[in-house]
Amino acid sequence: MIRKTADSPPARQASAPSIRDVAAAAGVSYQTVSRVLNGSSSVRAETRAAVLEAIARLEFRPNRSARALGLGRARAVTVVTSDTMLYGYASTLQGIEEAARAAGFAVGVRVIESGSAEDVRQAADYVGDPSAGAVVVIAFDPAGARVLAALGRDVPAVAAVEASGQQATDRVAICLDERAAAAAATEHLLALGHRTVHHVAIPSEDGGSGRQAGWRDALLRAGAPVPDVVSAGWDMRAAYAAGRRLADDPQVTAVLCGNDDLALGVRRALYERGRDVPGDVSVVGFDDIPGSAYWTPALTTVRMDFTGLGRACFVAAVAQLAGQPQPEVSLTAPCLVVRESTAPPRARS
Repeated sequence: MIRKTADSPPARQASAPSIRDVAAAAGVSYQTVSRVLNGSSSVRAETRAAVLEAIARLEFRPNRSARALGLGRARAVTVVTSDTMLYGYASTLQGIEEAARAAGFAVGVRVIESGSAEDVRQAADYVGDPSAGAVVVIAFDPAGARVLAALGRDVPAVAAVEASGQQATDRVAICLDERAAAAAATEHLLALGHRTVHHVAIPSEDGGSGRQAGWRDALLRAGAPVPDVVSAGWDMRAAYAAGRRLADDPQVTAVLCGNDDLALGVRRALYERGRDVPGDVSVVGFDDIPGSAYWTPALTTVRMDFTGLGRACFVAAVAQLAGQPQPEVSLTAPCLVVRESTAPPRARS
């Protein structure tokens, strides 16, 4: 046990004081401390004195990188995401990291565990600190969208979203046009002669999301029946359960899945029920994960340039950080990759 005696030197802090420690000691917000550090004239004299006194008392040393752009924010980008494993999330994060590394920016990741009010508040507070730099929110789901809406207006932030118009705020939001891609995938199946197309949806989807909306658009334009959406979880086990329900219906001859993992689960269920792919049922995935070309049969799917999306988000976020106009966004459009898992339906008696 270590005891402090009268002759002992003062114990050192376990870690250096942060800008939030200074704010608490001075009784102000961390934004006010940031303004003092950057010489803003908008801070009252008595408030400035209190902040400077707290800085001296705590022996606070401002992070030099946090002043690199003259705006009190770090030469860094922090990514807020609810998942780092799913292909779309991970590939978007990869694109951000690659672009940041090339530009000499540090990258941090804040994982939000749920869309609860407390988790959203904690995530928004964390990335609101100037040391977080610019912020990119991967808002493919409700949790990410809520964090985006909760950010202060002084936080330079950009969102990667699932569909255009999805964001709940007026923040800069960048997306891939998956609605048109889902429509193209559905039209491909209809053109093969399928009467309609069933849809196994990923959890983030609702009636207004890109993948589900594009599927419905194509069916309505063709005058085809619109079956009930089959909801599934993110993993293949949930997709397998959904696939078993579809496999028991002889009227099901074509299925569009919300991502390639779901397509794999549906494919397994069809196999166990003795329904051949693509002879009895055609299956289309979404995202074009690296292994989809090597399945048996090779999967027809929609290719999504998530890494390009991540790079574009980084560039837009840095422009905000530097107070520059938003750059033009040029992304590779999603496209249907036709492989072996789709074919005309077998003739029926």
